[in-house]
Amino acid sequence: MAKHVSLTPATQFLKDNKVVYTEHPYDYLEHGGALHSASVLGWDSFHVVKTLIMQDQDAKPLVVLMHGNRKVSTKNLARQIGAKAVETCVPEVANRHSGYLVGGTSPFGTRRAMPVFIESTILALPKILINGGRRGYLVGIDPQVCVTLLGARAVQCALAEVLT
Repeated sequence: MAKHVSLTPATQFLKDNKVVYTEHPYDYLEHGGALHSASVLGWDSFHVVKTLIMQDQDAKPLVVLMHGNRKVSTKNLARQIGAKAVETCVPEVANRHSGYLVGGTSPFGTRRAMPVFIESTILALPKILINGGRRGYLVGIDPQVCVTLLGARAVQCALAEVLT
């Protein structure tokens, strides 16, 4: 039986919205990312979704949900969302926008509301693992929750190469 992780802003948000989720704690590895968590939890990294805090040319923050084994094409993303450019926020800025530490960033219960973009192929999956608001803690949910509760907009910005 997996240990229960105490409430985080993300799990509080899911509970408040009556979302059914499963808990998946694991031993966090600095810079291990989604590939590490997928490996130790026995999941395909395509089904483990990373939460990336990015910003546009005006430093306006946004959230991108991407497969754990893919990178974001910032050029394709910018074109699809009508921005001139998009780049990843430095960790300190990402932490400030989300209220979470990088490595434990969840799209749920963020400090400030930000537009959310989700790689369209994630929405075809029956269940995903996504950060539950703390390092070493993922929650299993239906990916449609991201659209229903966060207003996530589907985009196609995954680069073809697979991270291993």
